[in-house]
Amino acid sequence: MQKQKIIWSFVSVSCLLVVVSLFSATTGSLQVTITELIKGFISEPNETVLIIKDLRFPRIIISLFTGAALAVSGVLLQAVMRNPLAEAGIIGVAAGSRFVFLLIVTAYPMTFFYAPLFAFIGGALACFLVYAFSWKSGLSPLRMILVGVAVNAVFTGLNQSFIYFVGYSSVTHATVSSLAMKTWSEVDLVLIYGSLGLILSLFLTTWCNVLALQDKTARNLGFQLSRLRLIISAVAVLLAAVATAVAGVIAFVGLLVPHIARQIVGTDHKVLIPFSALAGALLVLTADTLGRLVIAPNEIPASIIMAVIGGPFLIFMLRKSDRIHGS
Repeated sequence: MQKQKIIWSFVSVSCLLVVVSLFSATTGSLQVTITELIKGFISEPNETVLIIKDLRFPRIIISLFTGAALAVSGVLLQAVMRNPLAEAGIIGVAAGSRFVFLLIVTAYPMTFFYAPLFAFIGGALACFLVYAFSWKSGLSPLRMILVGVAVNAVFTGLNQSFIYFVGYSSVTHATVSSLAMKTWSEVDLVLIYGSLGLILSLFLTTWCNVLALQDKTARNLGFQLSRLRLIISAVAVLLAAVATAVAGVIAFVGLLVPHIARQIVGTDHKVLIPFSALAGALLVLTADTLGRLVIAPNEIPASIIMAVIGGPFLIFMLRKSDRIHGS
């Protein structure tokens, strides 16, 4: 019965993903039917379809990969920290990634293709600070979240200060994601680095399951937990860094999706990670599509929609979850 439920869950999310993708591609200021869209790509190219291809499709692809990357990053961070509240946007990884990305790309614009690597450095620094300041005769899940919130505040302040002194028009460039006006060069970035991170995460499923065991039990089975946590954290930071470098800071995706996914498909990471990737892609694409259409021709950034949804959800988890009081 459980296996059948998992299969139907994957089929349902995959179908919804296709439906929302087609709806997003065909709806907006320029509208076409699905038939016209397919013909425009295959046999009868027209001006409307070409405009949609260059303006709307990069946005859709980046939304999909951003959602998948953030959701899987959340799953990995929660496995490492044994905390359902761990998420790149909450513990400062995304803000750290954004700060170093802005710093280096502003100073050296020609290095934009390597932006995810710069973002990875910033995210790794933030993650290291969380671990370093949380360590006190062991790692407390609650302490790690509180330290993460502080680290996030510091890097967010640095982002805003940097933009203020450099003279950018507003703070939103760094703190609010913008999926509008994306180009195919940015699609290349997210495809290369994002695919790498997602593929690597699929090889970490067994290790994530091992981390769910007590440390003593895992060591008795011959696993070196420090190495496991370091590698898994590195992949989680890479995924969050790629998403942040290309789409900006979108919080709560890595919190919402893994929690809901566990309720649907269980806690086995061999199933949880791929399902979270699909669900995360669906969530961010849906948020971006709604933000684009609700008050057209104006837009609501996907990050604002996620904040409106994710903030109350975080409060709910803080009130209901007793796991954060564990160790």
